Amino acid sequence: MGVGYLGRFHALIHSRHPDVNLVGVVDSNPEQAAKVAGEAGCRVFERPEELLDQVDAVSIVVPTSLHLEVARPFLERGIHMLLEKPIAHTVEDGREIVRLAQANGAILQIGHLERFNAGVMALAERIRKPKFIEAHRMSPFVARATDVDVVSDLMIHDIDIILSLVNADITHISAVGSSVLTDHIDIANARLEFANGAVANVIASRVSREKMRRIRIFEHQRYQALDFNDQTLDEVYPEAHEGQDWPEIVQERLDIEPVKPLDAEIDAFIKCVQTGRAPLVGGQVGQEALEVAIAVREKIEASMAD
Repeated sequence: MGVGYLGRFHALIHSRHPDVNLVGVVDSNPEQAAKVAGEAGCRVFERPEELLDQVDAVSIVVPTSLHLEVARPFLERGIHMLLEKPIAHTVEDGREIVRLAQANGAILQIGHLERFNAGVMALAERIRKPKFIEAHRMSPFVARATDVDVVSDLMIHDIDIILSLVNADITHISAVGSSVLTDHIDIANARLEFANGAVANVIASRVSREKMRRIRIFEHQRYQALDFNDQTLDEVYPEAHEGQDWPEIVQERLDIEPVKPLDAEIDAFIKCVQTGRAPLVGGQVGQEALEVAIAVREKIEASMAD
Protein backbone atom coordinates (compact mmCIF):
# COMPACT_ATOMS: atom_id res chain seq x y z
CA MET A 1 0.00 0.00 0.00
CA GLY A 2 1.33 3.35 -1.04
CA VAL A 3 2.99 3.26 -4.46
CA GLY A 4 4.68 6.64 -4.61
CA TYR A 5 8.42 6.88 -5.24
CA LEU A 6 9.53 4.06 -2.90
CA GLY A 7 6.28 2.09 -2.85
CA ARG A 8 6.47 1.64 -6.61
CA PHE A 9 9.77 -0.20 -6.21
CA HIS A 10 8.22 -2.40 -3.52
CA ALA A 11 5.41 -3.35 -5.90
CA LEU A 12 7.72 -4.07 -8.83
CA ILE A 13 10.08 -6.22 -6.76
CA HIS A 14 7.18 -8.20 -5.31
CA SER A 15 5.72 -8.65 -8.80
CA ARG A 16 8.84 -10.36 -10.13
CA HIS A 17 9.59 -12.49 -7.06
CA PRO A 18 9.06 -16.18 -7.91
CA ASP A 19 7.35 -16.94 -4.57
CA VAL A 20 4.92 -14.01 -4.63
CA ASN A 21 1.53 -13.52 -6.23
CA LEU A 22 1.04 -9.76 -6.16
CA VAL A 23 -2.72 -9.30 -5.67
CA GLY A 24 -2.92 -5.55 -6.01
CA VAL A 25 -1.88 -2.05 -5.01
CA VAL A 26 -3.58 0.81 -3.18
CA ASP A 27 -2.69 4.49 -3.29
CA SER A 28 -4.45 7.77 -2.49
CA ASN A 29 -3.55 8.88 -6.03
CA PRO A 30 -5.69 6.75 -8.42
CA GLU A 31 -3.60 7.66 -11.46
CA GLN A 32 -0.37 6.62 -9.77
CA ALA A 33 -1.98 3.40 -8.55
CA ALA A 34 -3.18 2.55 -12.06
CA LYS A 35 0.25 3.27 -13.54
CA VAL A 36 2.09 1.05 -11.06
CA ALA A 37 -0.54 -1.70 -11.33
CA GLY A 38 0.02 -1.73 -15.08
CA GLU A 39 3.77 -2.03 -14.61
CA ALA A 40 3.43 -4.75 -11.97
CA GLY A 41 0.62 -6.68 -13.67
CA CYS A 42 -1.85 -6.54 -10.79
CA ARG A 43 -5.18 -4.99 -9.79
CA VAL A 44 -5.90 -1.58 -8.28
CA PHE A 45 -7.90 -1.44 -5.07
CA GLU A 46 -9.51 1.79 -3.91
CA ARG A 47 -9.26 1.15 -0.17
CA PRO A 48 -6.82 -0.87 1.97
CA GLU A 49 -9.63 -2.79 3.68
CA GLU A 50 -10.57 -4.37 0.34
CA LEU A 51 -7.36 -6.42 0.63
CA LEU A 52 -8.01 -7.86 4.09
CA ASP A 53 -9.55 -11.12 2.87
CA GLN A 54 -7.24 -11.52 -0.12
CA VAL A 55 -3.65 -11.36 1.12
CA ASP A 56 -1.25 -13.18 3.43
CA ALA A 57 1.25 -10.31 3.59
CA VAL A 58 1.50 -6.61 2.77
CA SER A 59 4.09 -3.91 2.18
CA ILE A 60 3.06 -0.56 3.66
CA VAL A 61 4.82 2.49 2.25
CA VAL A 62 2.73 5.46 3.37
CA PRO A 63 3.59 8.64 5.32
CA THR A 64 4.92 7.78 8.77
CA SER A 65 2.08 9.58 10.54
CA LEU A 66 -0.36 7.10 8.94
CA HIS A 67 1.48 3.90 9.85
CA LEU A 68 -0.67 2.85 12.79
CA GLU A 69 -3.94 3.74 11.08
CA VAL A 70 -3.11 1.77 7.94
CA ALA A 71 -1.34 -1.13 9.69
CA ARG A 72 -3.90 -1.81 12.43
CA PRO A 73 -6.59 -3.72 10.49
CA PHE A 74 -4.01 -5.97 8.83
CA LEU A 75 -2.15 -6.74 12.04
CA GLU A 76 -5.46 -7.45 13.80
CA ARG A 77 -6.04 -10.13 11.14
CA GLY A 78 -2.54 -11.57 11.66
CA ILE A 79 -1.43 -10.49 8.19
CA HIS A 80 2.36 -10.36 7.88
CA MET A 81 3.78 -6.93 7.23
CA LEU A 82 6.81 -5.14 5.82
CA LEU A 83 6.42 -1.63 7.20
CA GLU A 84 8.68 1.14 5.97
CA LYS A 85 10.88 2.90 8.50
CA PRO A 86 10.54 4.54 10.88
CA ILE A 87 8.09 2.19 12.55
CA ALA A 88 5.86 5.09 13.60
CA HIS A 89 5.60 8.82 14.18
CA THR A 90 5.46 8.54 17.98
CA VAL A 91 6.73 6.12 20.62
CA GLU A 92 3.15 5.29 21.58
CA ASP A 93 2.15 4.43 18.00
CA GLY A 94 5.23 2.27 17.60
CA ARG A 95 4.50 0.33 20.77
CA GLU A 96 0.93 -0.28 19.62
CA ILE A 97 2.12 -1.57 16.24
CA VAL A 98 4.52 -3.97 17.96
CA ARG A 99 1.78 -5.07 20.39
CA LEU A 100 -0.69 -5.76 17.59
CA ALA A 101 1.83 -7.87 15.67
CA GLN A 102 2.77 -9.90 18.74
CA ALA A 103 -0.83 -10.37 19.89
CA ASN A 104 -1.97 -11.68 16.51
CA GLY A 105 1.05 -13.70 15.42
CA ALA A 106 1.96 -11.46 12.50
CA ILE A 107 5.53 -11.21 11.27
CA LEU A 108 6.49 -7.54 11.39
CA GLN A 109 9.60 -6.38 9.55
CA ILE A 110 10.61 -2.71 9.61
CA GLY A 111 12.17 -1.32 6.44
CA HIS A 112 15.61 -0.35 7.72
CA LEU A 113 17.02 -0.85 4.25
CA GLU A 114 20.70 -0.35 5.08
CA ARG A 115 20.83 -3.56 7.14
CA PHE A 116 20.64 -5.37 3.81
CA ASN A 117 23.52 -3.42 2.26
CA ALA A 118 26.23 -5.99 1.45
CA GLY A 119 28.85 -3.83 3.14
CA VAL A 120 26.82 -3.53 6.33
CA MET A 121 26.27 -7.30 6.41
CA ALA A 122 30.00 -7.88 6.00
CA LEU A 123 30.75 -5.29 8.67
CA ALA A 124 28.37 -6.92 11.13
CA GLU A 125 30.22 -10.21 10.72
CA ARG A 126 33.64 -8.66 11.38
CA ILE A 127 33.04 -6.22 14.22
CA ARG A 128 34.06 -7.49 17.65
CA LYS A 129 34.15 -4.68 20.21
CA PRO A 130 33.66 -1.17 18.76
CA LYS A 131 35.08 1.70 20.77
CA PHE A 132 34.24 4.70 18.59
CA ILE A 133 31.89 4.99 15.63
CA GLU A 134 31.64 7.91 13.25
CA ALA A 135 28.75 8.03 10.75
CA HIS A 136 27.96 10.58 8.03
CA ARG A 137 24.76 10.52 5.98
CA MET A 138 24.45 13.59 3.76
CA SER A 139 22.09 14.29 0.85
CA PRO A 140 21.05 17.18 -1.36
CA PHE A 141 17.54 18.43 -0.69
CA VAL A 142 14.65 16.65 -2.38
CA ALA A 143 10.98 17.45 -1.81
CA ARG A 144 10.26 13.97 -0.51
CA ALA A 145 9.82 12.63 3.03
CA THR A 146 9.61 16.20 4.32
CA ASP A 147 6.73 15.20 6.60
CA VAL A 148 9.45 14.04 9.03
CA ASP A 149 12.74 15.53 10.24
CA VAL A 150 16.19 14.43 9.07
CA VAL A 151 16.66 12.35 12.22
CA SER A 152 13.64 10.15 11.41
CA ASP A 153 14.32 10.23 7.68
CA LEU A 154 18.09 9.64 7.43
CA MET A 155 19.88 9.45 10.77
CA ILE A 156 17.67 6.61 12.01
CA HIS A 157 19.43 4.28 9.52
CA ASP A 158 22.75 4.82 11.28
CA ILE A 159 21.16 4.76 14.73
CA ASP A 160 19.75 1.31 13.94
CA ILE A 161 23.09 0.04 12.60
CA ILE A 162 25.02 1.43 15.56
CA LEU A 163 22.63 -0.12 18.09
CA SER A 164 23.07 -3.50 16.41
CA LEU A 165 26.88 -3.24 16.35
CA VAL A 166 27.41 -1.96 19.91
CA ASN A 167 24.72 -4.09 21.58
CA ALA A 168 24.72 -2.12 24.84
CA ASP A 169 22.40 0.33 26.58
CA ILE A 170 22.72 4.04 25.84
CA THR A 171 23.67 6.04 28.92
CA HIS A 172 23.74 9.57 27.47
CA ILE A 173 22.64 11.44 24.36
CA SER A 174 23.66 14.94 23.32
CA ALA A 175 22.58 16.52 20.05
CA VAL A 176 22.41 19.77 18.10
CA GLY A 177 20.84 20.67 14.78
CA SER A 178 18.74 23.19 12.89
CA SER A 179 16.08 23.66 10.27
CA VAL A 180 17.29 25.12 6.97
CA LEU A 181 14.70 24.68 4.23
CA THR A 182 11.74 23.03 5.97
CA ASP A 183 9.88 23.48 9.24
CA HIS A 184 11.60 20.36 10.56
CA ILE A 185 15.20 19.65 11.54
CA ASP A 186 17.23 19.41 8.31
CA ILE A 187 20.74 18.90 9.69
CA ALA A 188 21.65 17.12 12.91
CA ASN A 189 24.62 15.88 14.93
CA ALA A 190 24.24 13.42 17.79
CA ARG A 191 26.66 11.86 20.26
CA LEU A 192 25.59 8.53 21.73
CA GLU A 193 27.39 7.14 24.78
CA PHE A 194 26.98 3.49 25.76
CA ALA A 195 27.23 1.55 29.02
CA ASN A 196 30.20 -0.47 27.71
CA GLY A 197 32.21 2.71 27.03
CA ALA A 198 31.59 2.91 23.30
CA VAL A 199 30.84 6.32 21.78
CA ALA A 200 29.18 7.15 18.45
CA ASN A 201 29.15 10.46 16.62
CA VAL A 202 26.38 10.63 14.00
CA ILE A 203 25.81 13.39 11.44
CA ALA A 204 22.85 13.61 9.06
CA SER A 205 21.92 16.31 6.57
CA ARG A 206 19.41 16.61 3.76
CA VAL A 207 20.64 20.04 2.67
CA SER A 208 24.18 19.15 1.58
CA ARG A 209 25.64 19.75 -1.86
CA GLU A 210 26.87 16.18 -2.30
CA LYS A 211 25.61 12.74 -1.31
CA MET A 212 27.68 10.90 1.29
CA ARG A 213 26.94 7.65 3.15
CA ARG A 214 29.87 6.52 5.28
CA ILE A 215 30.58 4.89 8.61
CA ARG A 216 33.86 4.19 10.38
CA ILE A 217 34.23 1.83 13.33
CA PHE A 218 37.32 1.98 15.51
CA GLU A 219 38.38 -1.02 17.57
CA HIS A 220 41.62 -1.96 19.31
CA GLN A 221 44.43 -1.61 16.74
CA ARG A 222 42.14 -1.45 13.71
CA TYR A 223 39.30 0.40 12.11
CA GLN A 224 36.91 -0.35 9.30
CA ALA A 225 35.44 2.17 6.88
CA LEU A 226 32.29 1.45 4.89
CA ASP A 227 30.99 3.43 1.92
CA PHE A 228 27.29 2.59 1.70
CA ASN A 229 26.91 3.87 -1.85
CA ASP A 230 29.71 1.75 -3.31
CA GLN A 231 29.20 -1.09 -0.80
CA THR A 232 32.96 -1.13 -0.23
CA LEU A 233 34.59 -1.98 3.08
CA ASP A 234 38.19 -0.99 3.92
CA GLU A 235 40.04 -2.39 6.92
CA VAL A 236 43.04 -0.54 8.38
CA TYR A 237 45.38 -2.19 10.88
CA PRO A 238 49.05 -2.23 11.97
CA GLU A 239 51.40 -4.97 10.78
CA ALA A 240 54.75 -5.47 12.47
CA HIS A 241 57.85 -6.33 10.43
CA GLU A 242 61.14 -7.63 11.77
CA GLY A 243 63.79 -4.94 11.94
CA GLN A 244 61.35 -2.03 11.88
CA ASP A 245 60.82 0.23 14.89
CA TRP A 246 57.14 0.78 14.16
CA PRO A 247 54.46 -1.37 12.56
CA GLU A 248 53.32 -0.57 9.04
CA ILE A 249 49.81 0.79 8.61
CA VAL A 250 48.03 -1.55 6.20
CA GLN A 251 44.82 -0.76 4.33
CA GLU A 252 42.94 -3.67 2.82
CA ARG A 253 39.76 -3.52 0.72
CA LEU A 254 37.51 -6.48 1.30
CA ASP A 255 36.06 -8.31 -1.66
CA ILE A 256 32.30 -7.77 -1.32
CA GLU A 257 29.76 -8.60 -3.97
CA PRO A 258 27.26 -5.70 -4.12
CA VAL A 259 23.55 -6.45 -3.78
CA LYS A 260 20.42 -4.39 -4.34
CA PRO A 261 19.40 -3.70 -0.73
CA LEU A 262 15.66 -3.34 -1.38
CA ASP A 263 15.55 -6.62 -3.31
CA ALA A 264 17.45 -8.30 -0.47
CA GLU A 265 15.17 -6.78 2.16
CA ILE A 266 11.99 -7.90 0.41
CA ASP A 267 13.40 -11.36 -0.26
CA ALA A 268 14.29 -11.69 3.43
CA PHE A 269 10.75 -10.67 4.39
CA ILE A 270 9.24 -13.26 2.05
CA LYS A 271 11.47 -15.98 3.50
CA CYS A 272 10.37 -15.00 7.02
CA VAL A 273 6.74 -15.33 5.95
CA GLN A 274 7.43 -18.74 4.40
CA THR A 275 9.44 -20.15 7.32
CA GLY A 276 8.04 -18.27 10.31
CA ARG A 277 11.49 -17.15 11.40
CA ALA A 278 12.01 -13.78 13.05
CA PRO A 279 13.09 -10.94 10.73
CA LEU A 280 16.50 -9.31 10.99
CA VAL A 281 14.83 -5.98 11.78
CA GLY A 282 11.68 -6.87 13.69
CA GLY A 283 9.19 -4.56 15.29
CA GLN A 284 11.01 -4.25 18.61
CA VAL A 285 14.28 -3.45 16.86
CA GLY A 286 12.53 -0.75 14.84
CA GLN A 287 10.93 0.57 18.03
CA GLU A 288 14.30 0.86 19.78
CA ALA A 289 15.72 2.85 16.86
CA LEU A 290 12.65 5.10 16.90
CA GLU A 291 12.97 5.80 20.62
CA VAL A 292 16.61 6.83 20.23
CA ALA A 293 15.76 8.98 17.19
CA ILE A 294 13.00 10.74 19.11
CA ALA A 295 15.35 11.33 22.06
CA VAL A 296 17.87 12.88 19.64
CA ARG A 297 15.16 15.07 18.13
CA GLU A 298 13.99 16.25 21.55
CA LYS A 299 17.56 17.17 22.50
CA ILE A 300 17.89 19.20 19.32
CA GLU A 301 14.55 20.93 19.78
CA ALA A 302 15.53 21.85 23.34
CA SER A 303 18.82 23.34 22.12
CA MET A 304 17.02 25.31 19.39
CA ALA A 305 14.63 26.76 21.96
CA ASP A 306 17.46 28.10 24.17
